[in-house]
Amino acid sequence: MANQSFVTEFWEFIKVRKKYWLIPIVIILLLFGTLIIFTESSSVAPFIYTLF
Repeated sequence: MANQSFVTEFWEFIKVRKKYWLIPIVIILLLFGTLIIFTESSSVAPFIYTLF
């Protein structure tokens, strides 16, 4: 059990505890994190500011 990754443990937690409402929250957080990393030093940043 010590060799399991964080994702595997999190998935098992969701399955056992029936907390499926956490999945959309995690997906949104991952998308925002990816957006921040992608626009940190690129020419796409001015276009992202128009969305918000």
